[in-house]
Parts: sequence; structure tokens; C-alpha cells
Amino acid sequence: MKITAAVSRATTEPPQLEELELGAPRADEVLVRVMAAGVCHTDVRAHAGGGLPVPRPVVLGHEGAGIILQVGSAVQHLQPGDHVVLSGSSCGGCPSCRANLPSYCDEVLPRSFGGQRIDGSSALSAQGERIHGHFFGQSSFATYCLADARGAVRIDKDIPLQVAAPLGCGVITGAGTVLHVFGLRPGASLVVIGAGSVGLSAVMAARLSGASQIITVDPLPQRRALSLELGATATLDAAGDDIVARVRELLPRGADFALNTTAVPAAYETSLQVLGTRGVAGFVTSPAELFTTRLQTLQYGGRSLRGIIGGDAAPQLTIPLLLDHWRQGRFPMDRLITPFHFSDIAQAFAAAKAGQVVKPVLLMEHA
Repeated sequence: MKITAAVSRATTEPPQLEELELGAPRADEVLVRVMAAGVCHTDVRAHAGGGLPVPRPVVLGHEGAGIILQVGSAVQHLQPGDHVVLSGSSCGGCPSCRANLPSYCDEVLPRSFGGQRIDGSSALSAQGERIHGHFFGQSSFATYCLADARGAVRIDKDIPLQVAAPLGCGVITGAGTVLHVFGLRPGASLVVIGAGSVGLSAVMAARLSGASQIITVDPLPQRRALSLELGATATLDAAGDDIVARVRELLPRGADFALNTTAVPAAYETSLQVLGTRGVAGFVTSPAELFTTRLQTLQYGGRSLRGIIGGDAAPQLTIPLLLDHWRQGRFPMDRLITPFHFSDIAQAFAAAKAGQVVKPVLLMEHA
């Protein structure tokens, strides 16, 4: 079928809308009419080259939401007409998948960044030219996409798809880190470095979990202000404050947990320095440059530095949970969203790179 998709080529800045051909779904895939797709910084970095091993030309997008039109012959849990949020692809058979940790699947890198199915094929083409797709098992910067059925989560039809779309990556990563990795309990303290969609999702989840103190760190005043509205108890200016000293004033014994959502090398060390005894510092993206720390920082006090993918969340379980909290007004993730028409993808990318909005969400032509 013919579709419209945003294609990232080596010579284009930003992605350009093109007419492509999309193949039929295979046994384990679903054909989705994409209604909304969040723009994540991973998409921005992948388009720019950003150290991510994504071949060109490629259709990006990994926070899609839409309506299923067709299901593959092996798909049992979905049917045409279902509304779905799309998350990542996974094999279903490795130890991580069997433990319900699909973001640590043995095949997560080729399935996320390979630009093709695991067998080397791509469902996308343009007048005979191969177009790489299957980005995170979906490539949802398109009016229609083929998605890995394992990563498609059915949601209630009354939930706005533009609100649900960011659950596929950014929101579930931040909230999942607090709920699943940290297992934050009432009375605990958290420092969040970077008040974007991941960081603010962590703030909302920490408030849900009963954190006593939630401190956000960000250079942008509008994001610091929003973090206070969403549950932070204090906020610090990353550009002007002595972060470690200020945290120690607020938390003399240090924080129980710290989450660094940025790629700023110094932030990794800061996340360790603000911790108290046996504190855990998590990070969700690779540093822009190498950073160093003394091992004594970890050893003395029993601190930990933990890499995190997808918030250790099982999308089929965590996405419905977060939507329940959203319905109850306890997880206002809609406050993060700024909608853009699909044809305005250039403006959405520019706004994401400049930090002008927290979570751009593309609304497709037929939305």
C-alpha cells in the first residue's frame, strides 16, 4: 500500500515527507493506521547521526499510537479495530523476554537500530529503492506502519491517542525507572537531572509512590516551574547552582535515588555525588563524552551506578497501569504534550532540539 512517511536521508535536514510503499504484515506483525507519534530525543539523535548505528535512508519514530487494520496469522491478542500504543520489538524467547524484561532482549540492538527486520528484510520502499524501517519494531513517523505485535499494547478506545503515544518510550522510561528499577517507597528522596519527558515522568511517578522529597535539576526556568506543578518539592538551576552543595542543604544525608536523563558528562558524576549511603544513581542515555569517577565514590557508602533501558518495564503491564493513574488525575502526562501536524515535523524537531517543548507529538494527516 502507498503511505506517507518522514524519511531521514544523509542529505536532508529535517526528515522529509515522501510517498512510500509498505508491504503486507507478516505472521507476527500488525498493520497500524498511525494517528499520533511522539518525537523522542532518540529520534532526533538518530536523524542527526548522533552516534546511533541507524542506516539511511530510514523512517524513524518509536512512540506511535493508532488503530489496527490487519493482524498477522500468528497474532492472537489483537484484532482489527483495536487502539494500540506501540513500544519496542523483542524476540520473546531469550531469558530477558521470558523474565518480562523485553527492553533487555538479546536482540534489542538490531531490532531497535538495525533499520530492518531481524531476517534482514524491510517492508518499506520508494520506487524500487530500499528504505530502512522497523525502527524499534515500528517506524511510526508515517501514516501507516507495520509493528511487531509483541510491542503493541491495546488501550481503551476513549483514550486520546495523542496522549497515549509517548507512553511507548519516554514516559514509560521515566515512570518505570521509579516504579520498577528504584522501587521507590514512601518517604524516599529522589533527585532528577533533566526535566524533559523522561525526567518529568519520573517526578510524577515519585509523587505517586509517596516520595518525601523530589528535587529537579534543569537549566530552563519553564521546565523547573512545570516540575513543581507536577510534584517536585524543590528545583535547582543546572546552569547557575552548585547542585551537590544545594542538594546537601536540602538532604543532609544525601538522596536515596538520582536519575540522570541527560548526556552531559558532568551530570553522571553529579548524580553519584548527591547520593546518600547505599543510594542508587540511574542513567538512561549514553554520555556525550567519557566521564570518570573514583571507585571510592561507589565503594564508600555502597553506592550504585545503574544503566537503564525502558524503565525495566513490561509495556503490556505498565502502560495500562499508567493510563489508569492518568484517568484518576494522578499522573497528568498530558501536561507534557505539544501537538504538531505531521507536515510540521521540521518545527517539531526544532522545538525538541531547542527544548522549547517537553514532548512534541505529531498528528498524522488523517487524524
